[in-house]
Amino acid sequence: MASQLFHIFRNNPLGRETFLQSLYFCKVMQASIVIYIPNHKKFLMYFENNIVQVDLDKSYITSQKTAKRNVNELVKEIGIKAIFIKPKTYTASELPDIQPNFDFMCCPRSISDLSSKIGLGYIGPRVRHIVNSAQFPVLLSSPAFNKWQSIAVFFGGSVNAVNALKLGLRINRVSGIPIDVFTQMENKTWESYEKVIDKNDLKKEMNHQVNEWHLFKKRSFEENLYQVPHDALVVLGAFGHSVLKTIVFGSKMEKVHSSLPNNLLIAGPNYVERTHQSPGAFPL
Repeated sequence: MASQLFHIFRNNPLGRETFLQSLYFCKVMQASIVIYIPNHKKFLMYFENNIVQVDLDKSYITSQKTAKRNVNELVKEIGIKAIFIKPKTYTASELPDIQPNFDFMCCPRSISDLSSKIGLGYIGPRVRHIVNSAQFPVLLSSPAFNKWQSIAVFFGGSVNAVNALKLGLRINRVSGIPIDVFTQMENKTWESYEKVIDKNDLKKEMNHQVNEWHLFKKRSFEENLYQVPHDALVVLGAFGHSVLKTIVFGSKMEKVHSSLPNNLLIAGPNYVERTHQSPGAFPL
């Protein structure tokens, strides 16, 4: 069974751009797409250790009569397998439940605020909660559809960074798209990063798959972000904690999403590397 990416469809021009990004991701990753066309502005996602209520803005439930037609036209153009789901259980009459048994999920940087109010550096609280809770990576799409020509992995030596590196290497193996690694050296030696690579048995893959490992010793992290190609898929790990009901990620993560317009693929603190393919939780 192929990997599956979950997408909440929004039937307007901004939603089309996000959907095109999901379709492109699926084509590159040889994955199928699981599409939810919502009838209600809220739904629940039941993660292993948490339940997240997703609050959509009204743009997600407008023009529903044309939504599936528009989806089918775009899917046919790309030529990938599409699966439509309808929730079978409801916690309340207008609060459907979704079991997140998939391999990836695509979101705009916010799914609960009107896009006209959103700046590049803003990640909505519900999206943060999803990233913080999910065992799968979350793709945060750029505002306009953009094909990625390379993979840029941020690696700082932490457990989350190792997960991101493994994820980037996995995408490279499946897609053949070249991969680069970016490291901001802060009071550490190159040897210390090498030890982390060796400890996680990644040296062979680093040597054979990675095009270049960029080690930045000078200038600030923000300045060095300029070296990331504008058409790269940025892969990074994130840890989070709750402060006043808002998920706050680490400082590097916050700087990345507030500075780069790229598509971001984030492995959150509960991300689990899959050693098998999706069980196919959503039948046709």
